[in-house]
Amino acid sequence: MTGDAATRRRCLGALAVAPLLLGAVRAAPASTLWSALRAPAHVALIRHATAPGTFDPPGFRIGDCSTQRNLSPEGRAQAERIGDLFRANGITDARVFSSQWCRCLDTAILLRLGDVVPQPLLNSFAEDRGRGAQQIAALRGWLAEQPLTRPTVLVTHQVVISGLGKVFPASGEIVVLRRDAASSFVVVGRQPTA
Repeated sequence: MTGDAATRRRCLGALAVAPLLLGAVRAAPASTLWSALRAPAHVALIRHATAPGTFDPPGFRIGDCSTQRNLSPEGRAQAERIGDLFRANGITDARVFSSQWCRCLDTAILLRLGDVVPQPLLNSFAEDRGRGAQQIAALRGWLAEQPLTRPTVLVTHQVVISGLGKVFPASGEIVVLRRDAASSFVVVGRQPTA
């Protein structure tokens, strides 16, 4: 199968599953979602803001934004609005971790919620699905060790959020998870952003 055919097949597969994932979690009232995020044992996952296109161009390299699919001007404004939404709900400072992809790092920085720490476990595996299960298991292990005593924000990709929370987020969508006693994660709710 050629690279283009494989890419089309992956996209079609994701589109076929998306309606099932979208209906899997009902939206919690916004006040419940934000209260949960201010409480211990919760984490917010954010799919990077709008970056037109799909996948990365040939020659993609971490650390070289000129080789990547990046935020559009609308995506940059969206990331700022997401940060404003956190502040409007009483979260002005958070532990912020990001995928090493430029569109995620830029989203995380534009939130203005705190210093951004790159975390490779948040990197995309969309073009290498074979490593997805191992990466999600490692991410679960890392999250199990995090204190989660103050608001914690992870800026990442659709495949990572879908792998961890079993939901299919839109660009810029916030998904709040709760860590339970067994260190598994349950979706508390979702907050779409414009």
